[in-house]
Amino acid sequence: MRLLVATDAWRPQVNGVVRTIEETARAGADFGVETVLLTPERWRTVPLPSYSEIRLALALPGAAARAIEAERPDAVHIATEGPIGLMTRRWCLAKGMPFTTSYHTKFPEYLRARIPVPLALSYRALRRFHAPARTVMVATPTLRRELESRGFDNLGYWSRGVDTTLFHPARRVDLGLPGPIFLCVGRIAVEKNVVAFLELDLPGTKLVVGDGPDRAELQARYPAARFVGAKHGEELASVFASADVFVFPSLTDTYGLVQLEALAAGTPVAAFPVPGPIDVLGDCPAAVLSPDLRAAALAALEKPRHAARAFAERHTWHASAREFFGHVARSVGRPEPALNPAG
Repeated sequence: MRLLVATDAWRPQVNGVVRTIEETARAGADFGVETVLLTPERWRTVPLPSYSEIRLALALPGAAARAIEAERPDAVHIATEGPIGLMTRRWCLAKGMPFTTSYHTKFPEYLRARIPVPLALSYRALRRFHAPARTVMVATPTLRRELESRGFDNLGYWSRGVDTTLFHPARRVDLGLPGPIFLCVGRIAVEKNVVAFLELDLPGTKLVVGDGPDRAELQARYPAARFVGAKHGEELASVFASADVFVFPSLTDTYGLVQLEALAAGTPVAAFPVPGPIDVLGDCPAAVLSPDLRAAALAALEKPRHAARAFAERHTWHASAREFFGHVARSVGRPEPALNPAG
């Protein structure tokens, strides 16, 4: 099967959506699926107003249609609701091509954090976007229930995984910072609630990895914290493994891959008891969820690092990919793909 995945989220963005698409596409070969990507790299882009790190493709319908048709896909998955997603959706509807979508990001809440747009209006637009999809894939049971309550149909579960080879306790090094080290990794933007982490009265060092529109302001407001910018690959994995606690302050993430990455590196997690952390961490013995994030962070210091690793090892990208490609195959009337013996 030849699958086209249309996504507005792509490099150089660093986020869970991009990482999920990369890992899923990579796993496709193990299920006999050839995955081609329709990304902003194919067009000129412009920065999203107030968020220059995110660039929007200037994709016109005709150019998008030609790009899709040149790939001759057997199936189509639309990962995002931006310009590329809209143009791909338009092509599928015009051609009578079944397609699947995924709901990664709570854009209504993100938008309302910046400008006073009613949630009902934003969700109505998203509901209309996803309505024609054979399956709308969501990462957690909580998100599925929430979207069902907002009138979304045809929802299907698609879990996530973690690269346990890259994110590993063996990468732990001395960062040369006063301990204990409390780590926060992610986009530095209002919707990620990084301020809640920076406001905590904690011993040792608060280390912030990532970039975003609020970095300069927060770095000036919280000089005691260490801001080191975005990290990638083995360097990022080493930071995860070298922290004492990973603090996840987000209240709006639908999943939060960084939580699994921290656990795979052997680092306990502290988070608020909200959707995302509740679904991802569940009964993890190396995580503490509490409305008092400071108390959670301090309690996480006592959690066993080996238990963090053991929990993460239960979450593989192959299991995630099997769910994803199963939804895609069913959307076009094909049997669910089986793992190749050589995969």
